[in-house]
Amino acid sequence: MENKKALVFTFWIVAIILGVVLFKQFDFENLKFEKPALAIIYIAVFIFAVYFLVKNSKKN
Repeated sequence: MENKKALVFTFWIVAIILGVVLFKQFDFENLKFEKPALAIIYIAVFIFAVYFLVKNSKKN
């Protein structure tokens, strides 16, 4: 049970950090990312982290 809580906490931290990074890298004037290739990786991991958190919250 403790291991599962640590995993959920880790995914929360990852999701928050990636969300902030994606927000900072996005150029709202041109509607583009500063580094598009890196943004794709960030988005993929962010979506996975959010999916894991939603999936885990439905179990509880």
